[in-house]
Amino acid sequence: MRKSIIAMILSLSLLSVTPANADNIILRSDTPDRYVVVPGDTLWGIASRFLKDPWRWPEIWGFNREQVKNPHKIYPGDIVVLEKLLHGYRLHLADDNGDLRTVKLSPKIRMEQSASTAIPSIPAATIEPFLSQPLVIEKDGLANAPYVLGSSDSRVILSTGNTIYVSGLPEDKGIAWQIFRPGKALKDPDQKDQILGYEAIYLGNAKADVFAEVSTVTITRATEEILKGDRLVPSPDIIFNNYAPHAPESPINGRIISVYGGVTEIGRGAIVTLNKGESDGLEMGHVLAIYRKSQAKSLTGDMVQLPDERTGLVFVFRVFNKISYALVVQSTHSIRILDAVKTP
Repeated sequence: MRKSIIAMILSLSLLSVTPANADNIILRSDTPDRYVVVPGDTLWGIASRFLKDPWRWPEIWGFNREQVKNPHKIYPGDIVVLEKLLHGYRLHLADDNGDLRTVKLSPKIRMEQSASTAIPSIPAATIEPFLSQPLVIEKDGLANAPYVLGSSDSRVILSTGNTIYVSGLPEDKGIAWQIFRPGKALKDPDQKDQILGYEAIYLGNAKADVFAEVSTVTITRATEEILKGDRLVPSPDIIFNNYAPHAPESPINGRIISVYGGVTEIGRGAIVTLNKGESDGLEMGHVLAIYRKSQAKSLTGDMVQLPDERTGLVFVFRVFNKISYALVVQSTHSIRILDAVKTP
């Protein structure tokens, strides 16, 4: 039985302030007047019922910058209503009669579901594994990490349940560890193939049993074969800032440089790596448009660059210094590695 908490609800609905950029938002031709939220919904999915560009839903809700970072106190059973304003439109929550849900100035206390039951911005299950693993390691980032020496029975391949011995395991980093192997270099195609970092191949989890010069460790989960020389990294806390989608405030011009799973044709639901990160102004929740770069041969035999063609959208959900991970949330054509990503 789900626990309920007593929450002080000060602002679930919005006051009658016209969203700053809502006047140029295009609605779908089959936009409903209202929608009842059901389990399994996401904010993106609800917005797609109303808007041609669902990533712009924070504008039509009228969120300010701080609210955009954590806007979702919307639960199954809530009623979302589209309201026509003098300039543009607004989405808001309504009561059972369809009237705008307002909040008095004095605090109002009511029984509310736990925040964990609020609907997410995007499907959380798709990206959860990418939130709890490092995935990108800086150059030489694993060089000095603790490493697997082997097992007492000289096993070549190690797996779940095996006891292993590890060199250089510090006691002050806790008992929960993850095991990795350096993967391919991630290069920036726009900077003469400058190496931005390395993909870390996640192999499994481990628990430290005894700390010493040579520590005793148990493999608690193995997703691939673990070998002598594989490296250990402290397990991070799960990062899940359920940021609402919004465009970057400054122009972003990057590229897709890798795709999880090694496929060449990329579609909706794929996880891609971008050659832009925090140092370039990207943050969790940013939405970027994908553009295909194409060439054609002229009558003289020269290759001519064709105009970029928009093929989809990505939602940035994990940001490192020079690299980001993004979920493809929309695709109208096939997407390829080296396609461009830009501020929409």
